[in-house]
Amino acid sequence: MRKCLTLLRLLHPLAAAAFSPTGQTPQLNSAAVATRRSFLANIPAAVLLPVGAAHAAAGGTPSVAEGMSAFAAGDVERSVQIYDAVIAADPRRIPYLWQRGLSLYYAGDYAAGAEQFAADVAVNPNDTEEQIWHLLCLSRTPSVGSLTAARPKKLAVGRDRRPVMRAAQALFLGEADEKVLMDLAAGGDAGSRFYARLYLSLYYEATGDTGRAEEWMVRSVGGPGSDYATSFGAKDPMVELARVAVQRRGWSGTAVK
Repeated sequence: MRKCLTLLRLLHPLAAAAFSPTGQTPQLNSAAVATRRSFLANIPAAVLLPVGAAHAAAGGTPSVAEGMSAFAAGDVERSVQIYDAVIAADPRRIPYLWQRGLSLYYAGDYAAGAEQFAADVAVNPNDTEEQIWHLLCLSRTPSVGSLTAARPKKLAVGRDRRPVMRAAQALFLGEADEKVLMDLAAGGDAGSRFYARLYLSLYYEATGDTGRAEEWMVRSVGGPGSDYATSFGAKDPMVELARVAVQRRGWSGTAVK
């Protein structure tokens, strides 16, 4: 990881800050570092590949960027096929494909999604979002069946420096109610408002409250307080995920036009 950070600092200093334990970079708006994924989406693909994988990508293997594009366009099943082709070309990339886990969740392959996020956390043990998505997938597998039953199987991760993700983590782990996240959804900075609304929606989906799941997902990408999703954060992969969720669930699309 230290070698990766050195390279990232040379090529993309803001992305390096997103990975650093403190996230200390001068003059960064808190919304701009809402997620390290928003930076990863803009880093040259070769920087993010394990050793040797860049050569495989150059040989005609579908790229992670293609999978992300297919997902953002709503072609979830195609994105899974692309990520599987990436893995077939180089199995060492499995634990780096968090994007595949998101695709598997919306494709309905929850067991495979849980396995993907578990592999991700094995190489990146400080990612709160991976822990939450692992719980989301487990909660929808027949052998687990609920968020409550999934909690004892949670993955161990470090402390997230972002208040919004600490609040989301506490909610999913059953350590707090929705109040803190709702406060951030209403009065946090732009990035925090988006992430609070996103994870409130996902929490309600996991607990079977479809009405509130729809409400918060639609509000994450449109309407008052959604300026992160409608302006400078529009290309954040998690904003794209929220739009896909609205589409896949058949929820009101007026907010995402």
